[in-house]
Amino acid sequence: MEIRVLQYFLAIAREQSIIRAAESLHLSQPTLSTQIKNMEEELGKQLLIRGTKGSRKVTLTEEGMILRKRAEEILDLVKKTENEIACSDDVVIGDVYIGAGETDSMRLLARAAGSLKKLYPGIHYHISSGNSVFVKEQLDKGLIDFGIIFGTPDTKKYEVLKLPSKDI
Repeated sequence: MEIRVLQYFLAIAREQSIIRAAESLHLSQPTLSTQIKNMEEELGKQLLIRGTKGSRKVTLTEEGMILRKRAEEILDLVKKTENEIACSDDVVIGDVYIGAGETDSMRLLARAAGSLKKLYPGIHYHISSGNSVFVKEQLDKGLIDFGIIFGTPDTKKYEVLKLPSKDI
């Protein structure tokens, strides 16, 4: 099944007419009909109920309604993927706010920040020093992005990563 043919199918479903869909897609009616017929053969199911010569209105079968829903989802996902890939070359910039106590674990943070800074020089780090109460208050107020604290954090309230080193 090709993405292009899914777009053709959605145009027919939207227009409720093969002729009008062909016009909107700038295709000939026989070309569009052939593409849809081939898709029906590929799937082994009739997707459209074609109208009589007088009405020419097209309605979707039950399978056609399922395909319409999935085709919309597929094409949305394709568009999202294309956008993500197109934006992957964009420069990563921004500010990262960190709250932490005076701890030897800050070395890990400094190394990680240094590595990221080499890859993304547009990232700027802002570090606030304080005890666990200060760091939690800053997190709760949204003034920092993450914090390093001693002790056991509330896992229901915060997402937690355990550092690979112990502090003294």
